[in-house]
Amino acid sequence: MDIPERASDNRPYFFLSYAHTPAWGPGGGDPDHWVQVLFTDLCDHIMALTDLPAGVPAGFMDREMRSGDGWPEKLSENLATCRVFVPLFSPRYFTSESCGREWFAFNERILRARATGSGAVQAIVPALWTHIDYAQLPDSVRHIHVDHAQFGDRYAANGIYGLIKLNRLRDEYEETVLGLAQRIVQIAQDSPLPSSRPRPYESTPSAFKPRGEGPRRIHLTVAAPTRHSIPEHRDTRPYGEDAQDWNPYHSESTRPLPSLAEELIRSLDYRITVSSFDDDTTDEDLGPDDTEKAGPGHPGILLIDRWALTDEERVRRLKAFDTRARPWISAVVPWNRTDIQCHGEEGRRLAAELERTLPLILDRGRRADCRSAVNGVPTLKAFTDVLPVVVAHATRQYLKHAEAHPPAGPAVRRPRLMGPTHPPRPDGGPDHGGEEA
Repeated sequence: MDIPERASDNRPYFFLSYAHTPAWGPGGGDPDHWVQVLFTDLCDHIMALTDLPAGVPAGFMDREMRSGDGWPEKLSENLATCRVFVPLFSPRYFTSESCGREWFAFNERILRARATGSGAVQAIVPALWTHIDYAQLPDSVRHIHVDHAQFGDRYAANGIYGLIKLNRLRDEYEETVLGLAQRIVQIAQDSPLPSSRPRPYESTPSAFKPRGEGPRRIHLTVAAPTRHSIPEHRDTRPYGEDAQDWNPYHSESTRPLPSLAEELIRSLDYRITVSSFDDDTTDEDLGPDDTEKAGPGHPGILLIDRWALTDEERVRRLKAFDTRARPWISAVVPWNRTDIQCHGEEGRRLAAELERTLPLILDRGRRADCRSAVNGVPTLKAFTDVLPVVVAHATRQYLKHAEAHPPAGPAVRRPRLMGPTHPPRPDGGPDHGGEEA
């Protein structure tokens, strides 16, 4: 009897994510040479610490791949299969869109694994390439524990780059890299992360906001019944004591959908607040008009269950909400394609009721790139794929339509170009060269 080979045995132990340093001039050498040295040393240690077969890569880095054929596919494949993600923290790292995409793609794997019951997977192991202050970290990464003290004060002050460049710190570099390799192996063995289907790299959003952009805020409102307010014949498994306990994908996920959505949006470097539609004190926007919530000053997303439309009072409030919804309010309509009660005559009736209740918001979504979000999201994978698209759309609409608030103080006239100034003519004639342009 043949025993099938376990595919996970041959997965790379780590993905090394780093910000490429631009060449500063001709003859300057390879600016990422020392990253390659670190990668090679980590691979050597991991081969010694594990039973990986000969020829199987211990790790992955995108060295000299960016101009080659199939580079995005190779990158996405390794992000979907590697066991541990090792980002090299530096100031340049958090301004790199490529690094932000790599972080988001891997972190999405972690969120899906947690949703399907894999527990608290800790598969991101940061390393300091250069010193960086905590205040420089984006909101999307501050939940990741960075243990500076584990490798000593010189590591915290100089990073791996400082240790590798100074000959007198060579022993500390060797000790640090060995400790990092041991940590990678331990995490891979103690918290195995399942592989996933590769995410298309070009459509993967960045986990880091653009350079110079201030804090981004968004509000998520959940319109869903509880197990006590659904019709008697409705399956109670998707519902809990509160609307925020709603879990339409209960056959795939062990977590409420709003909490998963909150983590996914936070991983896009947003500050997010969440409320239940039934608890909101005003219909004017998504939640109360509060600076900590997505009042008139923030984009918002309505997460709605079609079964919420079985309550007449909630339907009335949703209709009123739709008539006043600003352009930066978007909707997502999750449903489970394996939920038999979402099909058939009742499912069609609820879908039609949703069209009558939120015609403005649904039409806006269909005219944009969020058509699948308002037409119905049938699986957990489809939900995690479409939610970043909806967040980006709501943000664009807010930036396009929201009222601008200039800083306090007297208005400053816009500068204007003036024509050239010529000296007066000796005969006293008019000088037309100084007219305003």
